[in-house]
Amino acid sequence: ILPIVEGTAVSTEYGIVRTGRVLFVGAGAFRTSKPCDLIPELQGRFPIRVELDALGAEEFARILTEPKNALVKQYRARLATEGLDVSFEDDALEELANLAEMANERTENIGARRLHTVMSTLLEGIMFDVPDELPEGGTVVITRDMVRDKLADLIEDQDLSRYIL
Repeated sequence: ILPIVEGTAVSTEYGIVRTGRVLFVGAGAFRTSKPCDLIPELQGRFPIRVELDALGAEEFARILTEPKNALVKQYRARLATEGLDVSFEDDALEELANLAEMANERTENIGARRLHTVMSTLLEGIMFDVPDELPEGGTVVITRDMVRDKLADLIEDQDLSRYIL
């Protein structure tokens, strides 16, 4: 692990990856550990300790829509392959972001990965039913009420959300 941390070139199936900046990535892996918990060889190589704040609803909303491969775009493209046009109302995205934040507060805080589990739980019924119920395609508009109906009870039930979300 030392050569990777110090900086080397690693050959992968996607090409050469230079690990000179792996400090940031590696530092996140030890978020519950202190530098003194690491073996001595690593203590000196991870000299920086940064504590990050939890993501809020505003950040979750941006993550859902702004990146090139945002989750909303991915799910729209995935369902478009079945001939289904899916759109999200702005208040539905806002509610998704709020519920993701709430789930992270109540269960383990897994950051933006929470959005994937929330989105897949929201759309699982649609994705399962599309080939049979809408063979010629169609349009589905995701609203705030749909999000609340599908996810609010799940997030409120902490025992269940721990395993599903």
